[in-house]
Amino acid sequence: MTANKTTTAILISGRGTNMEALINAASDPEYPAKIELVVSSNPKAGGIEIARSKNIPVEVIDHKEFESREAFDDALNGALNNVNAELICNAGFMRLLTEKFVKDWHNRNLNIHPSLLPAFKGLNTHERAIASDVKISGCTVHFVRHEMDSGPIIAQAAVPVLPNDTPQTLKQRILKAEHKLYPKALKLLASGAIRVSGEHVQFSQEYEEQAALFSPFMT
Repeated sequence: MTANKTTTAILISGRGTNMEALINAASDPEYPAKIELVVSSNPKAGGIEIARSKNIPVEVIDHKEFESREAFDDALNGALNNVNAELICNAGFMRLLTEKFVKDWHNRNLNIHPSLLPAFKGLNTHERAIASDVKISGCTVHFVRHEMDSGPIIAQAAVPVLPNDTPQTLKQRILKAEHKLYPKALKLLASGAIRVSGEHVQFSQEYEEQAALFSPFMT
């Protein structure tokens, strides 16, 4: 069993499919992160019951009950500090975090985006990918910065865009890749295999030697 696991919290607002993938990965005794808390900004999020069914503590912090983004972020920060969280994984968390919050969690706050960043930042990524006639799309795990979808990239997975794709079929294909990629990216950070230098992710020498034999990003 991996000793001194990294305490991790997951932020959700919806179905929680990436959350579930992270929780399942962390159930492995050798996985270097431990999921100690799920926070939902939506009291009706489907991911709440999934987390509870897997015996993960859940806290609902309804953003509608707060007068400002700052007040919401203060409550969120309090919940994270109560479990001594070391890392955050945004998994379909539909809230823009304040600059102060992002700074407080600098290089400890991850997000997954359904495109190969820096392409197609923001919303409606699948519609835009199809409209642009790109042949490859995918997903990206990156560190959160105040500017949306702009932080240092940890890992990416490529997914083909097929001639008959609709936004929904492309979304489902990319979502399957997300469920593989996000746990691998969290594992890299929690294990100490990566660090950030000058807004670029650098890998440890030991990890680079292992990666020469096997790529963990193949989907």
